[in-house]
Amino acid sequence: MMLRQRLTVVATATALAAAGLAAGTAHAAHAATANSRTITASCSQAYLPLPDPNCTPGAYNPDVTQDTIGQTICVSGWTATVRPPTSYTNPLKVRQIAQYGYADTSTADYEEDHLVPLELGGAPRDPANLWPEPRYGSQPAQSKDSVETKLKNAVCGGRVGLDDARAAIAEDWTTALSVLGL
Repeated sequence: MMLRQRLTVVATATALAAAGLAAGTAHAAHAATANSRTITASCSQAYLPLPDPNCTPGAYNPDVTQDTIGQTICVSGWTATVRPPTSYTNPLKVRQIAQYGYADTSTADYEEDHLVPLELGGAPRDPANLWPEPRYGSQPAQSKDSVETKLKNAVCGGRVGLDDARAAIAEDWTTALSVLGL
């Protein structure tokens, strides 16, 4: 990350901490202290529309395997049984918005998204699988939804293996379909 970008991220994090909008986490690479709160701005926006792979590498739900897809992800409504409540994701979103150093701190402008989607057996509550994906820009959060659905349908239809679909979407959701020939 260039020095100017780092300074902007740290300045934004300091301002958020001063406003009492966030608290830090163990991912601290750059920390700023204000009002006796520690806030980190350690995740880069340089990867957008993807998350910073150092902050959000993805994580899998151990209950979902190729052998269990018929009882899990391929069952209509299954994701609702594992989706974390907003009482969990909203505070995480606030912290992660600060970690990414977003100038726009309105939580409504971000979807707390699973890098490896629940539809492919992504870990529901693991912060390594969740990130604040912007709802604006050339490829906003809702753009990823159709990719997730197509990959789930391909997995459940036997056209793509679960591990291949997970790897492709975790690597780059914008190219996952073409990488898998879908």
